[in-house]
Amino acid sequence: MEWQPDEQGLQQVLQLLKDSQSPDTATQRAVQEKLEQLNQFPDFNNYLIFVLTSLKSEDEPTRSLSGLILKNNVKAHYQNFPPNVADFIKRECLNNIGDPSPLIRATIGILITTIASKGELQTWPELLPQLCNLLNSEDYNTCEGSFGALQKICEDSSELLDSDALNRPLNIMIPKFLQFFKHCSPKIRSHAIACVNQFIIGRAQALMDNIDTFIESLFALAGDEDSEVRKNVCRALVMLLEVRIDRLIPHMHSIIQYMLQRTQDPDENVALEACEFWLTLAEQPICKEALSGHLVQLIPILVNGMKYSEIDIILLKGDVEEDETIPDSEQDIKPRFHKSRTVTLQHEGGEGEEGEDIDEDEDDDDDTLSDWNLRKCSAAALDVLANVFREELLPHLLPLLKGLLFHPDWVIKESGILVLGAIAEGCMQGMVPYLPELIPHLIQCLCDKKALVRSIACWTLSRYAHWVVSQPPDAHLKPLMTELLKRILDGNKRVQEAACSAFATLEEEACTELVPYLSFILDTLVFAFGKYQHKNLLILYDAIGTLADSVGHHLNQPEYIQKLMPPLIAKWNELKDEDKDLFPLLECLSSVATALQSGFLPYCEPVYQRCVTLVQKTLAQAMDTMPEVRQSSFALLGDLTKACFPHVKPCIAEFMPILGTNLNPEFISVCNNATWAIGEICMQMGVEMQPYIAMVLNQLVEIINRPNTPKTLLENTAITIGRLGYVCPQEVAPMLPQFIRPWCTSLRNIRDNEEKDSAFRGICMMIGVNPGGVVQDFIFFCDAVASWVNPKDDLRDMFYKILHGFKEQVGEENWQQFSEQFPPLLKERLAACYGV
Repeated sequence: MEWQPDEQGLQQVLQLLKDSQSPDTATQRAVQEKLEQLNQFPDFNNYLIFVLTSLKSEDEPTRSLSGLILKNNVKAHYQNFPPNVADFIKRECLNNIGDPSPLIRATIGILITTIASKGELQTWPELLPQLCNLLNSEDYNTCEGSFGALQKICEDSSELLDSDALNRPLNIMIPKFLQFFKHCSPKIRSHAIACVNQFIIGRAQALMDNIDTFIESLFALAGDEDSEVRKNVCRALVMLLEVRIDRLIPHMHSIIQYMLQRTQDPDENVALEACEFWLTLAEQPICKEALSGHLVQLIPILVNGMKYSEIDIILLKGDVEEDETIPDSEQDIKPRFHKSRTVTLQHEGGEGEEGEDIDEDEDDDDDTLSDWNLRKCSAAALDVLANVFREELLPHLLPLLKGLLFHPDWVIKESGILVLGAIAEGCMQGMVPYLPELIPHLIQCLCDKKALVRSIACWTLSRYAHWVVSQPPDAHLKPLMTELLKRILDGNKRVQEAACSAFATLEEEACTELVPYLSFILDTLVFAFGKYQHKNLLILYDAIGTLADSVGHHLNQPEYIQKLMPPLIAKWNELKDEDKDLFPLLECLSSVATALQSGFLPYCEPVYQRCVTLVQKTLAQAMDTMPEVRQSSFALLGDLTKACFPHVKPCIAEFMPILGTNLNPEFISVCNNATWAIGEICMQMGVEMQPYIAMVLNQLVEIINRPNTPKTLLENTAITIGRLGYVCPQEVAPMLPQFIRPWCTSLRNIRDNEEKDSAFRGICMMIGVNPGGVVQDFIFFCDAVASWVNPKDDLRDMFYKILHGFKEQVGEENWQQFSEQFPPLLKERLAACYGV
């Protein structure tokens, strides 16, 4: 006997659905309570599916809402539905997937997918065969409804569908979908491509078996009049470029011609999908060869796509010049996460490098539209292509640029400035001859009457900051700084933001070149404190922190401290302990404290006390298991070890096992800082480190031998292994053969410094204990020794003894043969420094 609703129950449910559409909050609260009551009755869900599928007398929005409430119930407690209720819902869904209303069909599709994603694909074996069967229906609604549901299932469960768990249904589904690429309805064609597209990136076997049919079918749809179909064709080709470029290469010329057309499609969504093609192609080794002949067409198309569209300008309030007095709405402010410190080493010929695992903020030229659009995609494509083609791009660009940069229409002029910024990295060498006249023009654009021109000029100038700083300061640095500081105080919030970010970039490039202007810079930044709304205040903290990092101890002047500290401390006192704005402020203060050194003393006590309180409070609220917390804790532990070891020493027995368990390269930065801290502790402990060697040595040796380990972590691991060997050579030396080769290769590029010194002393002592351990890889040791510019005398003696000892051991003739393998430069250095 089929379930039938009780009239009174049905009226209750309908009333609930009507009430839930009311805007009144009190009514909404009552609806929530009523829902919780009704959910106690097992067949409440039967009423909901009945209204969705069978109660044709009700209006569509009410019926759809009934289905969405049911979907939420499925999500929350489907496992508690009685079997007869679950079966009734499934049956009703499949029987009504062809409802004449597109809204109801789509709602049923969502409901089917939600049930399927609850692990029900396995326990609803008839679902996929029935949906695939319904595709053959003569009735358009049934076919479209089934395809809609299948597309959602393919999106949600692509991996499961390609597994043995379901007996590989794709072997039937994919050939079936491919048949529908020729269907007379564009909506159906579009569903069919979208379904197959879900399986490209995962390289599903059933698709790979039919790959040529798929590609031919896509080509057949190249001229489709429906924009949704064209969009899905473009998306498919972009993904195929990543996973099956081998199948596209024979057709590359015509694909590029097609994509050039589509990148200019009147429908922006199609143009955006097509524009992704150039971004993806730029990452492929064949890019240069495939595109060389097409640059003359492609470059103008990309440049044209970099203009703001009319809708962009409306959304960006491009005609509003002054908005600095309007408070920010809180949802405009992206959450900012503290970038914890990763301990790094100094490299030859450069400062310490950023840990590679930390994603730097991408340069975002217009933040409010941070949803991806044609302008951003075109600019990104031009940027990556500039990195591929370098100077070869310029003959196609320079003639266009002149016309753009001096154009009377501000929208076109603005796009020209964006073009100039986009190519800065890739075409820098070729642009140098033009910069002496371009930079002054850009500095003039900082005073343009249009806010959007002023803000993009800030960004583009920051992309050329490196060149500006390399010139005599009066030439460009001074005028640029003067104008940027004015823009930091612009009346427009977007310009303030762009100027602050650009100034931070300039600070990083200019470093101590800024010292003569410090007073002037601080006056501006401090004035901005009183002027900025919430969002830009966070960027201002960053600019102040970067300034402190860049000029260092030069900031430690009473006059500067007097300007800078009062507003920072006022903010510090104003913010409550729970306020997220403490993150950027703490980051800023830590840079300032490092720069001011003793100048920060008056502020130490209150800042220290509050930081300790903040840590205690958060620990009390919840045991923080975030990796970032451990990352910062280990950096702090290493710093305390260096600064005041007597306070740390009593707790070493507790700390060491914790450090040992965190030598897990899954969390690169945590692992890196734990490794560094172990090395610092071991230098303080000396022989007393012996009981702890076993806790850490095997993990460190494993990490140094792992493929694809980031450079920073390799270097710190090598230093720490060396330091352990320095204090306990007997315990570590037996492992030499297992780490000597990666140890040598990871330390050869590090500058001479204390850490490198202690690590190499350790290696020498271990070779003394276990000389046989390096025999196989002795050439790597020779190379690492040669990387020293000037080791301390006693370390040089250790190197000398080992090299000569090895030479005597093997005899003159064997040494000659051995040293024949050396690269000429290595031979020379060893002969000159050590006489071997």
